[in-house]
Amino acid sequence: MNNRATSLLRRLSLNESKLKNFGTTQNNKEIFLPNHICNQRDFCWTLRISTLLNNNLNPPNNLRGLCDNIIKMSAPTTELNLPDKPKFINKLGNEKSPYLLQHANNPVNWYPWCQEALDKAKQQNKLIFLSVGYSTCHWCHVMEKESFENEDIAKIMNDNFINIKLDREERPDLDRLYMLFVMATTGSGGWPMSVFLTPELKPIKGGTYYPPEDRFGYPGFKTLLRIMADKWRQNSKMLMDMGDSVIEHIKNATKLDINTSLPGEVTWMRCVEKYISMYEPEFGGFGTAPKFPHVPAFNFLFHYYARDKYDPKGKECLNMCLHTLIKMAKGGIHDHISSGFARYSTDNHWQVPHFEKMLYDQAQLAVAYTDAFLATKDEFFADVVRDIIKYVNTDLRHEHGGYYSAEDADSYPSFGAQHKEEGAFYVWEYDELKNLLSDKLIADNSYLDIFCHYYNVEEDGNVSPDVGNKGEFDNKNVLIVYGDEEDTMEKFGLTKVQFRKVISTCREILYEVQQKRPRPHLDSKLLCSWNGLMISGLARAGQGLEDKNYVDDAIKTANFMKQNFYCTDSKSLLHSCYKEEDGSITCGEVPIKGFLDDYAFLIRGLLDLYEASLDMEWLKWARDLQQKQNDLFWDSDVGGYYTCSDEDDSVIIRLKEDQDSAEPAGNSVACHNLLRLAVYADKSPAPEGGQKERDMAKKLLLAFSQRLNDTPNALPEMVSALMLYNDSPTQVLISGRRSDPRTLELVRVVRSRLLPGRVLALTDPNETPVLSRSRNVDVPCAYVCRRYACSLPVTDVKQLETLLDEPAMLQ
Repeated sequence: MNNRATSLLRRLSLNESKLKNFGTTQNNKEIFLPNHICNQRDFCWTLRISTLLNNNLNPPNNLRGLCDNIIKMSAPTTELNLPDKPKFINKLGNEKSPYLLQHANNPVNWYPWCQEALDKAKQQNKLIFLSVGYSTCHWCHVMEKESFENEDIAKIMNDNFINIKLDREERPDLDRLYMLFVMATTGSGGWPMSVFLTPELKPIKGGTYYPPEDRFGYPGFKTLLRIMADKWRQNSKMLMDMGDSVIEHIKNATKLDINTSLPGEVTWMRCVEKYISMYEPEFGGFGTAPKFPHVPAFNFLFHYYARDKYDPKGKECLNMCLHTLIKMAKGGIHDHISSGFARYSTDNHWQVPHFEKMLYDQAQLAVAYTDAFLATKDEFFADVVRDIIKYVNTDLRHEHGGYYSAEDADSYPSFGAQHKEEGAFYVWEYDELKNLLSDKLIADNSYLDIFCHYYNVEEDGNVSPDVGNKGEFDNKNVLIVYGDEEDTMEKFGLTKVQFRKVISTCREILYEVQQKRPRPHLDSKLLCSWNGLMISGLARAGQGLEDKNYVDDAIKTANFMKQNFYCTDSKSLLHSCYKEEDGSITCGEVPIKGFLDDYAFLIRGLLDLYEASLDMEWLKWARDLQQKQNDLFWDSDVGGYYTCSDEDDSVIIRLKEDQDSAEPAGNSVACHNLLRLAVYADKSPAPEGGQKERDMAKKLLLAFSQRLNDTPNALPEMVSALMLYNDSPTQVLISGRRSDPRTLELVRVVRSRLLPGRVLALTDPNETPVLSRSRNVDVPCAYVCRRYACSLPVTDVKQLETLLDEPAMLQ
């Protein structure tokens, strides 16, 4: 069994879908149904490895679709008007995580992930029940309501287990480790994640959402708890041996081999062909519902196009990106009233989203739509960028500059309502719109008719009964644009000015009404990694749209990060901070140290901010953080970065993230950063002048070469880094006084081009040079360097445009 499971896990890490329903017996029954968990597609594997566990410990995790009733949800604990002395108080009351605080008054004797809980498990010789989720997770709320607030179930949990609640956004290292186990043993994954661990923290049984009671012949959560408690009492050694075996399999499966051959053009061409084959031409996106805004794929495809804008295959990549981004912006996944994007669409049309809004999506989509604008100069894409930034600055921003994590999908449909509903803040009934808009006319047409035609509003609702739970969206409308402005203008005989006035007025009216509804829960946790992504989004938007306000927002956020997340003595980062009731920022009694993503994403943000502001402070800080990242996470033997440092003994396996998903993998972003820093390092004190960083990038790519060769679409951001390594970054050095209009015009030309991996530097004769090629000149000029060859200096804007528009791969 050991060799077989190890082989399967290894092939699992390579994403071989042909193993999808593999089992040890022919009659092994499992049910997989959509919309039963909060799935971020952080893991794309869809495989079965049932050999690791006995079948009688595997009740189905995915029963949402088997229930005909809508699950009505009460408010999370933190939102209720609680009595002075709640009936139950557990160990979560002193935590800062909004998710943990939601469970602080459950009858379950929850602990946070802490040494006290881990010690108790060993002292009392009990299994650990680990429940992982996040505060805006719909199905985490459901399981709390059904099971964790149930006193009978809580008694079984308290009598037999040490129960630990974990916020996946606080501890992504632990979440990824145990999610890998759940994926390997059940074939699916998501949140809430439910895992049983030995006292030595080794997983023996895992799943996602469990209903409280037995249903349709399958055991529910209460039965599962009893089964696991009985198994532990009867034969704990067998379960401990199983845990040891599982960990060995995972170690072997996730081990990277040392390679000497670097992937090349075949790899990125295979990645292109894979996305072409996955592309859904009608509504865009890659694959079928549920559809996610997979930004790392956009980044790769834009990069491939920009290498040679005359290549037919590159134009195909561009068109796939543009069509998808247009359909997303017109779809219901885009909030047409309050701005911003929801996390994913449950249908193929981008119409009905899972309504929660995540900071990391807004940050990355701001970059994707900026790239689309740079490639086309179409104001449609620029308007979407402005819309995204309007949302984050209005609804997710701390007054001092940082950004909160997310807004929930669920909210009360009205004040005084007893239960929350998914999407209640965002959906509209026709009669409500009629009351708001029907009295306004233009050219004998009512605003109501124009608005409803444009946004596909229907009197009995526009949501298919196949979407969501039975009756969940009856008579509800999710605003979506299927046609274009011209269709509606022609139908109602309107000019463009008239049409846009009507739509703008209607949006303003609906916005005012929407703001009076009960708001979704705000997760006021601030994460270093996601704020790093947001700095990139703001800095890139500021450059591409020539809007200094966005650059100022990025600077304010970077200063916020330096003040609240950076330890100047150790030059290290913290992972998370929290907003107190008085608005102040705290990192908690035991601050969580930064992970790879925190460093890599913030370094990328600082490099983008340097190029947007040309302030050396941000480049210097990026260099300092890169050195610290190398010290904490670099694997000097094989190459690549571990997700976490080796300082926490409770992390039993240090993984290397090898998939770009809802967020890019830290290693993918780190590789880009190393290549950009290698260019800037040619003026550093290091005698090798940037070769160190380039060698590290090569070693990282070699470490992941098998993954890149076998499934390049699992790492599109890293494949982009591979192309950048092959081509070398496009370096643009501008010499001239920063106050000279001629200098600023040269800078503007560079920023107006889609140049992935570009390195921009400005040398003012009155300042210390950034690069060794810097020259003091009387007239501002630009040097363009590609593939280790530099152009002669150019002073004319047209000459610079010509140089920048030439194919990078041919220089």
